Amino acid sequence: MNDAIRAAEAAEKVRLIRETLCPDMAVRLKGIDWFAWITAGGSNEVLLAAETGIAEVLITPEGAFVVTNEIEAQRLADEQLPDGFELRVLPWAYPSQIEVLLRELAHGLPVCSDRPDEGEHELPAPLLAAKRVLTPGEIQRYRSVGLLATQAMTEVLTQAQPQWSERELAGAGARALLSRGLAPALILAAGERRGKLYRHPLPNDEPLGRNAMLVFCARGFGLYANLTRFVAFGPLTEEEQERHRLVREIEARALSLSRPSEQLHEIYRELSYAYAGFGFGEAIHEHHQGGITGYLSREAIAGPESQEVLQAGMAVAWNPSLPGAKIEDTFLITDTGLLNLTLDPVWPTTPVAGLERPLIWQG
Repeated sequence: MNDAIRAAEAAEKVRLIRETLCPDMAVRLKGIDWFAWITAGGSNEVLLAAETGIAEVLITPEGAFVVTNEIEAQRLADEQLPDGFELRVLPWAYPSQIEVLLRELAHGLPVCSDRPDEGEHELPAPLLAAKRVLTPGEIQRYRSVGLLATQAMTEVLTQAQPQWSERELAGAGARALLSRGLAPALILAAGERRGKLYRHPLPNDEPLGRNAMLVFCARGFGLYANLTRFVAFGPLTEEEQERHRLVREIEARALSLSRPSEQLHEIYRELSYAYAGFGFGEAIHEHHQGGITGYLSREAIAGPESQEVLQAGMAVAWNPSLPGAKIEDTFLITDTGLLNLTLDPVWPTTPVAGLERPLIWQG
């Protein structure tokens, strides 16, 4: 990433917080998602499974501070932080000093936070919304993440063998992502038997058998590329082919409504009608259907009570499923249509309602 472009993006976000979204407040950001957002793609993660990282950001009317410990400070300064942030370093052995320092830096202002402690406030809704609408720089980074993630997926499934275990498939996926600089935040893998039983199949030692599913939630620059693909090692039955066709048709209903001003709960309702129309009315209760993505794998999941409204610059990932069949890609909403961020031109596709959707790789 260009250092000057990153610094300008981060400075604009700091200005937005100070002047528009949170005036007369201090803003404390702890999460890996928020750290990546405010630093224009930086990372405060060490433990992959953690929601919060090894550094916090505090924005006040006077400064933009990154607070961390002496273990992490030099690496963050060298590799993760754009210009414009003042680094404050504390001894790792005294974590209680963080609260003391943050109170000093806030100078008595009320504090809002993504994960508020006692006496702190929730982030205001306009700031939450700002994170979900991507800037041109974020879109450029997202396109890179999506392409790398889908190339990793193609690499793995074109090499997979029916005697591989699910764990071997997942391990190959993790290696392919990590070798491209992406974090394997979630990898699901299922062979022929377990893919029909479970919507979230954590991989085990069973051999794949006749076919397999691989799911990635891959994170790069803080942004999530979510995608699902299948490989078959022989002909599919007519029933299997039909279920994959149906999930493509069901997904098309959601994609057709993935445009500015549409509400998530309306898309959920349309998905519910689609399942019922194909004779699978209960399927919508067996798995969530996806929704808005970005700096979280699921920024907002579509449901009957969802209040979120889609805007240009948001990303969505829908994942309708039936037993043994599922579909998922990550799309950017624009004023002129959808851009598939996880489309690999090598992968076989078929047009569905004007969009190329993935078929099953024949291994």
